[in-house]
Amino acid sequence: MKKLLTAGSVVVLLSIAAVAAAQPWQGWKGSGGWGMRGQYDGMYDPAKVETLSGEVIAVEQVTPMRRMGMGIGLKLKVGNETVIVHLGPQWYIERQDIKIVAGDRVEVKGVKTQRMGQEFVIAAEVSKGGEVLKLRDEKGFPAWAGCRQGPNQ
Repeated sequence: MKKLLTAGSVVVLLSIAAVAAAQPWQGWKGSGGWGMRGQYDGMYDPAKVETLSGEVIAVEQVTPMRRMGMGIGLKLKVGNETVIVHLGPQWYIERQDIKIVAGDRVEVKGVKTQRMGQEFVIAAEVSKGGEVLKLRDEKGFPAWAGCRQGPNQ
């Protein structure tokens, strides 16, 4: 009976492996479209970073593009206008020590861009009081994207 169970287990494992191997490569799933070299990331131009200050009206979930994972964004009151600010993937933002809520006064460093007629800012850094939420480095590399490899990265 043991041999039958063992042989059966091997057949099941081989079947699962065969099905997995037959699936087309779909890229790394961990970034949910928020990673480097994607279409969304390509909208961030480090040469165009500017600073905005204002009051947070709302903290909301955002999905900047189809097939992207859920992200977190802000509605920021800057003067007489409301600016949409994308911070990053929800899983990353929710694990940070600094918490931003409606009513907070913040300073955002980021890049203004637009997609399908909607303007928004892709944030690199958000400052609140003496705290700083660092989202991208000076070259635009996302903090959640992990370690870079090689000298040219």
